[in-house]
Amino acid sequence: MADLVQYYGTGRRKSAIARVFLRPGSGNFTVNGKPSDVYFVTEQQRVSAVRPLILTELKGSFDVLTTVRGGGVSAQADAVKMGISRALLEFNAELRKTLKAEGLLSRDARQKERKKYGQKGARKRFQFSKR
Repeated sequence: MADLVQYYGTGRRKSAIARVFLRPGSGNFTVNGKPSDVYFVTEQQRVSAVRPLILTELKGSFDVLTTVRGGGVSAQADAVKMGISRALLEFNAELRKTLKAEGLLSRDARQKERKKYGQKGARKRFQFSKR
């Protein structure tokens, strides 16, 4: 039996985690078993998810299989973007310069701020009354 050639990358954004597998193929892109254009509803999410492949001009040469959990759909699209970037590095380390210049290898560390006690939310306070 022939060995399955695939490249793996993990992407994270907020609380979304994407497991991305790149396999040599015709350019099929599935997210959680659905085609990417069905899963990602807005055009901005679709473009964001495939940006590393377009940038490296490898869009039609890989089948992309991803499983994504947590977060919202936009955060999931960004997590997929980072996962594809990391998988492309595993495929060809010379792509690092191109991907790094576009900021596709750096993790966006911004998270939701926690709610504080004695307050209504993370920043919002209860209404102040002088009298």
